[in-house]
Amino acid sequence: MTEPAFVYTTHIATTPDALWRALTSSEFTEQYWSGSSIESDWQVGSAIVERHPDREGFHGEVLRAEPPQVLSYTFQTGENEAAGNPPTRVSFDIRPFGEVVTLTVTHDELPGGEFGARFVRDIGQGWPGILSSLKTLLESGEPLNFPPPFAPKRPISA
Repeated sequence: MTEPAFVYTTHIATTPDALWRALTSSEFTEQYWSGSSIESDWQVGSAIVERHPDREGFHGEVLRAEPPQVLSYTFQTGENEAAGNPPTRVSFDIRPFGEVVTLTVTHDELPGGEFGARFVRDIGQGWPGILSSLKTLLESGEPLNFPPPFAPKRPISA
């Protein structure tokens, strides 16, 4: 049996380097990640932390960082940790595709049971918005205008 995973692929009119910067720069993440600053030095083994002014974010450890192609880290929430579950894993695969870039995000090593079903539902609602706003920001210079509490921090120039 295959373990459950959330996989999302999109095409973005940008360069691999610009996409890498958007994924690894806290100034960029604040714009498209619901106002969250994603912080790390992006070295394998280093900590990664999500900081948000209104809620607890995730934390984890960088597993792979191969600019501008592959980024992977563990993803642990307080709720998942309190339930006794190990961290999940998030991986970004960045590939040139003609004049655009293909971004594939895989969120796997997910918890099982009833808690896992809720976790999968939550990431299935979260990732599409984050990635749609990332795509819009890179292509237009403006993130999507989500309602609170998902509204991006503004204004920061892309």
